Amino acid sequence: MFGYEDVEPLQLQELLQAENILLIDVRTPTESARGGIPGARNIPLHLLPLRKQELSDDRTVVFYCQSGNRSAQACAFMTSQGRRNVFNLQGGILAWLQCGQPVSTGYLN
Repeated sequence: MFGYEDVEPLQLQELLQAENILLIDVRTPTESARGGIPGARNIPLHLLPLRKQELSDDRTVVFYCQSGNRSAQACAFMTSQGRRNVFNLQGGILAWLQCGQPVSTGYLN
């Protein structure tokens, strides 16, 4: 066990409505420019070790990528650093889109 949990797209939609979560897209800027989950912030996976201090310790964090693999790596890294309340969007943005959820362009970097 890596200390994080997977969340399905519809569960994420519920979390977004109910909680003040940090939603982090770990795809590259080129990938994220094609669209992402509204309210997400882009921190590419390779920059996460350098920018981890930007993620508030008191908020739940959900990571996502294209298919869920890189975001799982982000979750494993953050939990190895002692971070709690970390979730991975299972299936990534592809699963999000398959469920008919909205996407937008323009991120906070």
